[in-house]
Amino acid sequence: MKVVLIEDEPLAAEKLQRYLLKCNEDIEVLATLTSLEAAVPWIRDHQESVDLFFMDVQLSDGLSFELFAQIDVKKPVIFTTAFDEFAIDAFKVNSIDYLLKPVTFTDLSKALTKLKSMRAQLAQPMNIGDLATQLGKRTYKDRFLVRIGNHIHSVPTIDIAYFYAEGRDVYLKRSNGKKYLIEYTLESLEGLVDPKLFYRTNRSFIIGIHAIDDVIVYSNRRLKLNLVPKMDGEVVVSREKVSQFKQWFEGMG
Repeated sequence: MKVVLIEDEPLAAEKLQRYLLKCNEDIEVLATLTSLEAAVPWIRDHQESVDLFFMDVQLSDGLSFELFAQIDVKKPVIFTTAFDEFAIDAFKVNSIDYLLKPVTFTDLSKALTKLKSMRAQLAQPMNIGDLATQLGKRTYKDRFLVRIGNHIHSVPTIDIAYFYAEGRDVYLKRSNGKKYLIEYTLESLEGLVDPKLFYRTNRSFIIGIHAIDDVIVYSNRRLKLNLVPKMDGEVVVSREKVSQFKQWFEGMG
């Protein structure tokens, strides 16, 4: 497999290349491009020889997403970045994965396995129903970065009980009761977490199904939720969402 790295950090590029060869010694890195200025003409002239691009989101002369406005990138892309707020933009283009720096060997190996699986599925005869199923699949975030003072931690999504807004701030609360301020809106989070596991009950909450301890029929045909860990104040399902919530809670959402 022939790959191209679009990365302006030499150490990151060197590490990525080392991990790639560790995954598969037959992988060939055709080029390492360090800027949009260098990448645009190279892709225009040599794209047909490439099987996969790795793109750092933030380059010295702009965001790598700008490439897609200047040239038709036809080959699959794996994005790498130290920040996770670009995930939605990444999946608007032909991205197959989005790896947070520092990229680990495990993350890289999983991304390459995912690419291999996708290619195998596309190589098989597929009816219209199967094709619709494949196109309908999407990847949801399996972890969120949180900052604690000068330290950055990665919180697995499976360990998040719920997200909630207080004024303009949005927090996630872990199953152990610890809460963290995050740089997302509830609207953006709705597209990042698996809707089978998380549901937006009202303007202020997105609740994980495993955090619901009890559902109580409440006044004015609403539902009140008792959560674990507990939340100060009442958490209710707004009246217009009660029917949809019940379907989701039953596993039909």
